[in-house]
Amino acid sequence: MENIEYLYAIGIIPVIVLIYLLNRKWRRKALKKFGEMNILSLMMPDVSNIKPIQKFILFTLAMLFLIFGLVNPQIGSKLEEVKREGSDIVVCLDVSNSMKAEDFRPNRLEKAKQAIEKLIDKLNNDRIGIIVFAGEAYVQLPITTDYAAAKLFSENIDCDVVPTQGTVISAAIELAGNSFGSEEGKNKAIIVISDGESHDDDAVAAARSVSEKGTVVHCIGIGSPEGSPIPTYKNKVHTGFRKDREGNTVVTKLDEGALEEIASAGGGVYLRASQGEIGLLSLQERINKMEKKMFDSKMYTDYEDRFQLFIAITLFLLIMEITLTTRTSKWWVKMFKPD
Repeated sequence: MENIEYLYAIGIIPVIVLIYLLNRKWRRKALKKFGEMNILSLMMPDVSNIKPIQKFILFTLAMLFLIFGLVNPQIGSKLEEVKREGSDIVVCLDVSNSMKAEDFRPNRLEKAKQAIEKLIDKLNNDRIGIIVFAGEAYVQLPITTDYAAAKLFSENIDCDVVPTQGTVISAAIELAGNSFGSEEGKNKAIIVISDGESHDDDAVAAARSVSEKGTVVHCIGIGSPEGSPIPTYKNKVHTGFRKDREGNTVVTKLDEGALEEIASAGGGVYLRASQGEIGLLSLQERINKMEKKMFDSKMYTDYEDRFQLFIAITLFLLIMEITLTTRTSKWWVKMFKPD
């Protein structure tokens, strides 16, 4: 049933029946003021006592079938083969503490998450996965075509999802490469979103390794070269800024050189995010030009609507109700009241 909420309207039927019964009782009481009912029936031989009831039954049934028509019962009798053709995309998102810096509003991480959600809205048959990384890398969302789930998982990303701090981009790239499986083809892309403050020297080698297997690595740098302090919070209340061991405020800066080198080794491009556009949509245009692959075919049940039948019955009952008069039929009189 497509619109099951309309079933609540069935509660109107008992109300209509109650109103009808009360009205009949009131009419009979009013007629008794003019005389006995058996005498009044002799004075009005053409008035039927049965047909008003029949008209009411027809009207009530019409309302009931109308409700079922609005509910739109569906039958899954039609099977349709759906084939998907697209690219595989894995977004590797930096969730280290430096991503809390507010040189992008509201901060680097939230700005990146907003861009990921916009990218998901633009996808068409492409599969997407999300990996979060700091000192370690974890799969936040396996590769999927369930875009609603992808948006839900992206919304829940925070700097606390990875317990070990740091920025190990190589671990994220290696994990992303393994997420694609062993299938060959140039339909796979990794997008690294980070401020580039990497704490390992293996990211370039990791990008080169996955590139040799046909996967393109793009990088998006988010942050400002001038840098920004990292805010600290307690119970979601801003308490100050992160400081080093000497008590100096830590300033996190965008390291474009590192990201450019990773993108070059991965056969991709480097883009610097701006306040208005992170760069994901620009990368999507490149991804759309990539080789596409046919995903596993699936059988989907295409439910067939059946509201037409109920609406047709409703119209038929209403026509019968309108054309049915309240006068006694002559053949009825001849059959039950012979001379």
